Amino acid sequence: MQFTGVVYNADSTSVIVPYVNIVNTSFKNFYSLSNYKGYFSFVAHEQDTIRFSCVGYGTITVVIPANLAAQSYTKQIFLKPQIINLPVFKVFPWATEEEFTKEFLSMKIADDDLENAKKNLSNAKIRAAERTLPLDGLESGLTFRDFHNNMVNSHSITNPLMNPFNWGSLIKEIAEGDRSRAQDKDNSNNNSSTVSN
Repeated sequence: MQFTGVVYNADSTSVIVPYVNIVNTSFKNFYSLSNYKGYFSFVAHEQDTIRFSCVGYGTITVVIPANLAAQSYTKQIFLKPQIINLPVFKVFPWATEEEFTKEFLSMKIADDDLENAKKNLSNAKIRAAERTLPLDGLESGLTFRDFHNNMVNSHSITNPLMNPFNWGSLIKEIAEGDRSRAQDKDNSNNNSSTVSN
């Protein structure tokens, strides 16, 4: 008969379990595998014992019932999640405690993150990086633009009013011009009154 089904997570029936190992222990350990949607289908016999196993889930066995009316048997398989805590296993590169003690005492303690950051941001490191590392696309564009602007501006006449320091001089000259006009007007009024007398 054709044995067909889908494998689900027993804790959440809407979650399928893909790539489950399926072994028919009653028939030469016939091996099968569910697909990425948890679906499986293969030929089996009545009263065959089928074992379902997957990493992270408990193993379950299913026995196909006898005297089925149809030539097919369909079943939903529910695997229970299983967490296995393995014991801690420590690996040491030293054969004896004496070797460990010797290596530990001669060990150079690494700098902390702050010291590493200070070293990497020192002026000497930054200058060395500027000399050795190539420019990226953005830096190349900015460098070319600065070079172009400097070249254009070095041969052009700039407007003196664009300089904020020239504004002070302009205002001072305007104020002095107003005073000199006022003095000229006073002088001319004095001269005209003298002539009329």
